[in-house]
This record gives sequence, C-alpha cells and structure tokens, in this order.
Amino acid sequence: MTLKIQTPTEQHLLERISQFKKTTWLPVVEKRTGTVLNSKFSGIPLLAENEAWPCCGLCQQEMQLFVQLNSNELPVEAQQIFGGGVLQVFYCTNDEQGCEVECEAYFPFAKSTLLRVVDPAKVVAKTLVVSPVIDAFEEKVIITWHAADDYPNCEELDELGVELSDKEAEMLYEQDFPKTGDKLLGWPAWVQGIEYPECPVCSDSMKFIFQIDSEDNLDYMFGDVGCAHITQCEKHPERLAIAWACC
Repeated sequence: MTLKIQTPTEQHLLERISQFKKTTWLPVVEKRTGTVLNSKFSGIPLLAENEAWPCCGLCQQEMQLFVQLNSNELPVEAQQIFGGGVLQVFYCTNDEQGCEVECEAYFPFAKSTLLRVVDPAKVVAKTLVVSPVIDAFEEKVIITWHAADDYPNCEELDELGVELSDKEAEMLYEQDFPKTGDKLLGWPAWVQGIEYPECPVCSDSMKFIFQIDSEDNLDYMFGDVGCAHITQCEKHPERLAIAWACC
C-alpha cells in the first residue's frame, strides 16, 4: 500500500476539523472456513441447536449471512459498541423474485433482512457443515483490524457547525474521508446525504456501527455501486437496521 503524503493545505484542513476525528477499524480477512463464533463475512453463523436458518420474509428462502461480528474479537475500544455478543446481518439476494426491490431493502427494517445480537453463552450451537443458502458467498474470516483516522463528509461537518469551501470539500473527498470500503465505526461514507435511521420505538437517530461497501469483502453490489450502513438505537439496542444508497 502506498501512503499518500499530505500537503500543508490538507494538513491544515484536518487540523481545523480535528475535534471530529474518529478511529475506524478496517477488517483484514482470510479466505477460509471459520467457526460459528468467528467474526466474518458469509459462512456458517452462530445458530441455536433447534433453530432454522433465517429466511426472507418474502420468498422464504434462506438469506445470505452478510457479516457476523463477535464482540470478543473486535478491537478493545469497540468491544461494547453493540452491547456484547455476536452481531449478525442477514440479507436476501434472491434476484428471481426481486426481494431487494419488492421489500425496498435499501430502507431500514425491510422484511428481506434480519439483524440481531446473539448471546453465545445462552446458545447451544447448531452443527452445520454446508450453508443452505443458494449461491452462498465465499467465507472470509476477519483475522485482525487496522485502525485508521476518519473524518465526516462536508455535509455532516456543516451540521456540526463547520462550513467547508468547495475546494476543501473536494480535498477531503480526495483523501478518502470518510473512509470508503468495509469498516467498523468511524464516520459513514454517505452516498446521497445523511441518512441515520430513526428508531421505530423512540424516534431517536440510530448510531452507526458498521459499513458494508459494494464488492469489497462481499461479492455483492448495492444497486449501482452503493454503500450500506448498519445502525443501532442506543436506547433500544434490539433495534438494528441495515440500509443503503447508491448514485
């Protein structure tokens, strides 16, 4: 990887917005079969012994496991970000019935998705050797995380009280801030504007947890090179969502 050397102008911009700097963690993966407790993209998730694989609410087919995050395998600073346990994101990719479009899966809380946190201490794990998902994606186990600085985009900065010039906004974008690609925490790389979902219980804005970008670690494209974001309500942690947007 070639590191881009920042110009004095770029350094000055980042110093000006330094109060909004966050740490994001980029997953490093290996293409191999992991355990049901591993953090990973695709593969066999942690399921209870008598539990059926989660199915789409429209086509009733088994949904893809997009990502599973075990809090014990996250960076120390982020281990309680969703409250501990194993976070799972299931998503239906059945093109024949067009579940993504029919269920409007680009919006949060679609019936062709399922997000939940499982407590492994309360589960007798199901034993599966082969995924029942049709055309299941290749499994990639997250073996470590690389920390990186992250900054909000110009629109989010504007809401935070910092107005950037067009040149500064372009400069921020050219430095890949907010970071694109799959990542844990940091700032969302919004595509069509700020879109934090509202919790259906309390109407509070939900917090950002994880970003899944098109064709990064999953062989999947959200619309036209879109980007998906996983969020959670802080007051009602059982309320989790995935939503995405594209150009």
